[in-house]
Amino acid sequence: MPEGHSVHRIARQFRANFVGRTAAVSSPQGRFQVGAAELDGREITSSDAIGKHLLVGFDGPTLHVHLGIYGAWDFAGEISVDPTILAADGRMGQTGMRGAGTEGESEDSIHSIGAPRLTRLRAGEHETATAVTAFPPDPVGQVRVRILTDTAVADLRGPTVCEVLDDRQVEALAQRLGPDPEAPTESKRRAEERFVERASRSNQPIGQLLMDQSVVAGIGNVYRAELLFRAAIDPHRPGSQLTDDELRGLWRDWVKLLRIGVETGQMLTIDGLRGARRAAALANRADRHWVYKHEGLPCRRCGTAIALETMQGRKLYWCPGCQR
Repeated sequence: MPEGHSVHRIARQFRANFVGRTAAVSSPQGRFQVGAAELDGREITSSDAIGKHLLVGFDGPTLHVHLGIYGAWDFAGEISVDPTILAADGRMGQTGMRGAGTEGESEDSIHSIGAPRLTRLRAGEHETATAVTAFPPDPVGQVRVRILTDTAVADLRGPTVCEVLDDRQVEALAQRLGPDPEAPTESKRRAEERFVERASRSNQPIGQLLMDQSVVAGIGNVYRAELLFRAAIDPHRPGSQLTDDELRGLWRDWVKLLRIGVETGQMLTIDGLRGARRAAALANRADRHWVYKHEGLPCRRCGTAIALETMQGRKLYWCPGCQR
């Protein structure tokens, strides 16, 4: 499932190419016909993300999308590439993928395509870029919703949630979700306070709380494991037993790592990567994480074997030596 940085990058793609334009909205698959009719012919006015939730504002209603495990967006047309997309060579969000090139131009690079020629971008957990020869391209597969302007088209497939919300419902969603440092809904200071308040009053393990989208929005399995390792915090400690300083440290590190993820398209969680080490980290997941997917291998800091267990049905990676 895409983590928060991927959805913020998708929101930026909408801002770069769709906001300010009138859209023809349809449901080629037929499962979103009523919602599409509510949005059809309206101007797109905003594009934001809260955690893993995308909110595309139209003149009145808002399209709310949660990609879940299988969802993805395809963008095509005269794509004006956001700088954060350029930073990742056209791939707009990485979890377990091959990574972005660092020297020259990769085969599917935005640079080699020569934007703003006709371009197709796939955005979700995986990101790719290819050239297209006609606009708009025919819908491919089970397209839940198509958003078409005079220069660009966005096709959505396989989402967990795809619905139209009014302003009241958008506000209720924002209140239900935990804070997100990249979301425009509140100040960064208030977001930090809200995270500390929610985590500190719970007796649940901090490893569980970081995955609870009502406590903090956007963190998934990768960021959960890496944040706790970087802070040397045992994932089993109850939130109520962490000090305010420890909780604030986790939040501020999340702010830092999320920003890196949004800007690079990669979940780079090892600091100080330069030159060949950074190139290796961008190209290979094993070189950009401390503990995630490193089960059974010696910890890079203390040599203890990285542990793997299940916490609330999700895999948890941690170091019993460093995270006492």
